Amino acid sequence: MNSHLPAAMHDKTLTELSAGLAAGAFSSEELTRVFLARIEQFNPGLNAFITVTAEAALAQARAADARRQRGEAGPLTGVPIAHKDIFCTNGVRTSCGSRMLDRFIAPYDATVVEKLNAAGVVMLGKTNMDEFAMGSSNETSFYGPVRNPWDLDAVPGGSSGGSAAAVAARLVPGATGTDTGGSIRQPAALCGITGLKPTYGRVSRWGMIAYASSLDQGGPMARTAEDCALLLGAMAGFDPRDSTSVDRPVPDYVALLDRPLAGLKIGLPKEYFGEGLDSEVARVVEAAIAEYRKLGAETVEISLPNSQLAVPAYYVIAPAECSSNLARFDGVRYGHRCENPKDLLDLYTRSRAEGFGAEVTRRILVGTFALSAGYYDAYYLKAQQIRRLISDDFRRAFEQVDVIAGPTSPTVAFNLGEKVDDPITMYLSDIYTIAVNLAGLPGLSLPVGFVGQRPVGLQLIGHYFAEDRLLNVAHRYQQVTDWHRRAPAAFA
Repeated sequence: MNSHLPAAMHDKTLTELSAGLAAGAFSSEELTRVFLARIEQFNPGLNAFITVTAEAALAQARAADARRQRGEAGPLTGVPIAHKDIFCTNGVRTSCGSRMLDRFIAPYDATVVEKLNAAGVVMLGKTNMDEFAMGSSNETSFYGPVRNPWDLDAVPGGSSGGSAAAVAARLVPGATGTDTGGSIRQPAALCGITGLKPTYGRVSRWGMIAYASSLDQGGPMARTAEDCALLLGAMAGFDPRDSTSVDRPVPDYVALLDRPLAGLKIGLPKEYFGEGLDSEVARVVEAAIAEYRKLGAETVEISLPNSQLAVPAYYVIAPAECSSNLARFDGVRYGHRCENPKDLLDLYTRSRAEGFGAEVTRRILVGTFALSAGYYDAYYLKAQQIRRLISDDFRRAFEQVDVIAGPTSPTVAFNLGEKVDDPITMYLSDIYTIAVNLAGLPGLSLPVGFVGQRPVGLQLIGHYFAEDRLLNVAHRYQQVTDWHRRAPAAFA
């Protein structure tokens, strides 16, 4: 590191780094070298990155510095980030954490990548993830599990565990993630960072490799709500290439952060504070809610009576959609291809059996069964009817309250290997997050304390397109607390 650089640059938030670049305190190239050095030092122990693009990152950083000298810089110009390895990146391996795509070099950029490139960010690399985003612990990756920076024996959560661990360990100030049933919010909670799953349709899914098309949504992961606001402003917006993208103006999320919380009504669903919630996690979450009352918010007990049906409905709908989406990986056009196939059937069966891991195979089989003749009405159609009931519960709740709050995860991070042989227990890790995806609502997780050395997250759920409100509510809490400032001792 150059002697004139400010100390502990890695510990600054994305917003602080943006301000430092604007003030000329350091260049993007200097900043990028700091984070690349940290990745080189710490990633072998964390396994947060699948691919590091050091040379391309330095070239982007130099281009960002030139852009700044010409007076063409925006708030994200020259700021380093990482992309979850589910977003296509032109000329760079895009693996989805799977052997199936281990050698796939994307020929184009996903819209999210394109938009962030246009904003001037520097991509440091692609982060590790559960295979095809299927998992809650980042243990299904072909490249091995990611470790939680707060405790290397613990999981970071999934499927965006690589992005969460990289941000928590200060290997990168911000990253992209995707959320199909909690895959931004749950790892954000388990790693003690802030993560936002936007309203379905707010962020383009074009070039984001599909798991379950009616549930997937990309979003930002960073240390603070302010950082997430900055990233979301660049990521969001209409995309004519994505038929599910919503044509709606993108507000200035950063400008709306400081609104007071006086009169805000926070709904507390009784179903989120009952059986299954760890008592220590409940204590930390209730302390955070008490802080909101001090900030002028009012709490109201509400009910989401169909929330207990979210997990079974999700594990019919998501596998059904994944069985359709993953049918394209057949060894013919791209992806893993078996050696010396005897015939077309042998090519299909061996390529898929070799390319997909156990969890992906399980979900494809479940989904194919649910969609098969004779079972469609009993399973898939019934799950979609439950999905509507869950959406209606939220709609009624938002007639009484502005936001809904509760724990993000029923427990803190569990140990590596602890639930890997028990898929049902693993699936219940997402019990508080899944309903948000089924309804298409925005949800945010922010750090609010610890149980022992492991972080606890508070989930905030908003009405459709109320990301500005969620970011504002999280930001006001972060102005009076310092949980988001805490760093794992080994990475401080």
